[in-house]
Amino acid sequence: MLTAFARAFKTPDLRKKLLFTLGIIVLYRIGAHVPVPGVNYANVETCMKQAGGNSGLFALVNMFSGGALLQITIFALGIMPYITASIILQLLTVVIPRLESLKKEGQSGQAKITQYTRYLTVALAILQGTGLVATARSGALFQSCPVASEIVPSDSIFTTITMVITMTAGTALIMWLGELVTDRGIGNGMSILMFISIAAGFPGALWQIKLTGKLADGWIEFFAVIAVGLAMVALVVFVEQAQRRIPVQYAKRMIGRRSYGGTSTYIPLKVNQAGVIPVIFASSLLYIPALLAQFSGSKAAWATWIATNFTKGNHPVYIVTYFLLIVFFAFFYVAISFNPEEVADNMKKYGGFIPGIRAGRPTAEYLSYVLNRITWPGSLYLGLIALVPTVALVLFNANQNFPFGGTSILIIVGVGLETVKQIESQLQQRNYEGFLR
Repeated sequence: MLTAFARAFKTPDLRKKLLFTLGIIVLYRIGAHVPVPGVNYANVETCMKQAGGNSGLFALVNMFSGGALLQITIFALGIMPYITASIILQLLTVVIPRLESLKKEGQSGQAKITQYTRYLTVALAILQGTGLVATARSGALFQSCPVASEIVPSDSIFTTITMVITMTAGTALIMWLGELVTDRGIGNGMSILMFISIAAGFPGALWQIKLTGKLADGWIEFFAVIAVGLAMVALVVFVEQAQRRIPVQYAKRMIGRRSYGGTSTYIPLKVNQAGVIPVIFASSLLYIPALLAQFSGSKAAWATWIATNFTKGNHPVYIVTYFLLIVFFAFFYVAISFNPEEVADNMKKYGGFIPGIRAGRPTAEYLSYVLNRITWPGSLYLGLIALVPTVALVLFNANQNFPFGGTSILIIVGVGLETVKQIESQLQQRNYEGFLR
């Protein structure tokens, strides 16, 4: 693998792509440490040290921003508005006929959907930026910090508008950098920036586990977490690569003097067809009641019950609800992203059929049956992986930013595998050995 990596840098055009990607990554990390105007950075550092890296309710967004959220930098919102906008547009494609027709138009239709995603990203960034400024000004960003309410000293409208515009521009810049990587670099730009954001928190989170450990000055816990992380990476790679291949045979057709078809192929149905989307959906949904109870300041029974059951990641009610939501969203996302009837109609149109299954409706029913069967283990796997940080809270006294958590490890392994495959395909085009021998 190291030899193939060296050969990648010896290839001029591939070396340019790799160096361009690395340059964008450096710019992205620099921007994650530039504070927004109007923020008292000394108070931010004081609260960060006191919090010890535990971001509480904002753990997910802080992870996707590479720790920039709690530091209130120009990249504080990170890639999260774009992810949210992409998911919303993907869901609306199933509901709105106009978007569905654009999706079927090919490259031109996809370009319009991408433009709509950009507009929605900016709108969401303005909304989230305003919420972040209000949260920081009220002191809710760091609840236990005595100077939390002094992070944004000024309450003038001009300061608020400046901060929101700065963070929105930061999100637009991240979106542009990601598109540059996609066009001129290696891999999907947005995925790589997401990968870097999550990986940036690994060293600090691992060292925090060592400092809070009790066995042999924390070194036993430190190496135990690394061993658990390697085992999880192996498990995730195994499941992410697993797929059910449904054979498809195309009948021969004579058009003029030429023969078409007669080939055999397959439909690859992944065990984890939904990817990391169900985990993001479930995490975001569970934040809503906790945030409502926090901002309402109510002492009513409902607010107390939510504060008791949904603000602590190791509470049984939270664990069960989180697990069930992941399973539900796994089936929900697979149902809207894979249409068995459309696949069956396309196969029938081009003379394809599954051996032993009649074309048309029986093929759609068979695909639905197989998809439901393999989605069950995939959803249970997602739920168990996502609960790893909860176990870590108890066993290793870790914070909610446990490095080898469900969402982070799924994204890192998925993006890593995809990027390696793209580099390998580039090498194979030049008759070089790939990464996988």
